[in-house]
Amino acid sequence: MEAPDCIYRGQVVSILPSAPTPKHSLYLSNLDDQNFLRFSIKYLYLFKNSFNLDLLKSSLARVLVDYYPLAGRLRTVDDHKLEVDCNGQGALFAEAFTHTTLHQLLESSKTPNKSWKKFLYKVEAHSFVDVPPLVVQVTKLGCGGMILCTAINHCVCDGIGTSQFLHAWAQLTKTPEAELTIVPFHWRHVLKPRHPAQVKFRHGGYTASNPTPQVDLLKLIQSQPLVPTSFTLTPSHVLGLKKQCVPSLKCTSFETVAAHTWRSWIRSVGQSLPSKLLVKLLFSVNVRTTVDLPQGYYGNGFLLACAESSVEDLVDGNLRHGVRLVQEAKARLKEEEYVRSMVDLLEDKTVKTDLSTSLVISQWARLGLEEVDFGEGKPLHMGPLTSDIYCLFLPVAGDANAVRVLLSVPETMVERFQYHMMRQSWEEEEENGFF
Repeated sequence: MEAPDCIYRGQVVSILPSAPTPKHSLYLSNLDDQNFLRFSIKYLYLFKNSFNLDLLKSSLARVLVDYYPLAGRLRTVDDHKLEVDCNGQGALFAEAFTHTTLHQLLESSKTPNKSWKKFLYKVEAHSFVDVPPLVVQVTKLGCGGMILCTAINHCVCDGIGTSQFLHAWAQLTKTPEAELTIVPFHWRHVLKPRHPAQVKFRHGGYTASNPTPQVDLLKLIQSQPLVPTSFTLTPSHVLGLKKQCVPSLKCTSFETVAAHTWRSWIRSVGQSLPSKLLVKLLFSVNVRTTVDLPQGYYGNGFLLACAESSVEDLVDGNLRHGVRLVQEAKARLKEEEYVRSMVDLLEDKTVKTDLSTSLVISQWARLGLEEVDFGEGKPLHMGPLTSDIYCLFLPVAGDANAVRVLLSVPETMVERFQYHMMRQSWEEEEENGFF
């Protein structure tokens, strides 16, 4: 469904913190300041009832006192390093109306389309650095419902951090005089690199040079028209996949679905891949506990774990092979020395995320994003504004044990990807009487 245009109400306004805030430069860690993260995380929420917008703006001004870096502006120092100029310039807030209904949006919400970009105010800027760290658009619907879209700079917050901020904003909307349940911790020096650098391990998810890859899957995929695909894996689907691994291998739902998605994706690319080609799965792992980050740390506290396999081993082997590789990659990021080694590696700005033969998975499920309640009930839908070549694991409203897999693939891959993603879980469910 093509989304109708939004009718803006008045000018876009800057919401300033409601009280004086510290004015200083905020150092961003090497985990924050990766080229790979130089974008805004864009969330779209659908609520049954619209909010009082004056109250919403008032509570945003109040929460920006605590989360004052989000009211600042990014800037570049030393030619490449990003930092936040905490200057209190404020977040952008747009109000709009559209004639579509909740029912129409919910019907089409499983696979977002490009026209949904209309629900987020587009900032005219020369570069990523010039876009305010926080942009909000509230769009009222003809049926009485509401869309809330936020764009939060990924160099300032990770997924856990954005969820922490949104819950804080919601808390102050419901109870303006409340003390925040979680007090934000701003300082990123806890993840400063060591001098001299001590890169003691191989980090397969990164490359320090620009070699010409044997096969550049990323370039191949981006050269074709992309189509969003979405799969909701119910608890019984996931159980069916897990049964392919037990009893010889105990595994979590994430490990199982990640390995299955990676395997299905490679199988769907086509028969042209060299059998010995090394392909990678990069997925986000929270390292807050590993390096003992303070409670309330909302900066980037995750790293990309890297599982690697030849095409033939991944495709021809059983699911256990992929799951085991995912588990091994996760285990490495439970070691503090390995994490510190990666932080040191990223001090070298020639180091880049190796995307040439990689599927990237970001875990949005289990972050509490779908639980955000501004006082009118939990959202009917929560998801990204658009779909991309990076795979998202999304929460399913009303079913904490289900997961929605969202990924854009070339048109030529869609049918094969759908077949491989659902075939095995369907067969397993049929055998166990789920259908």
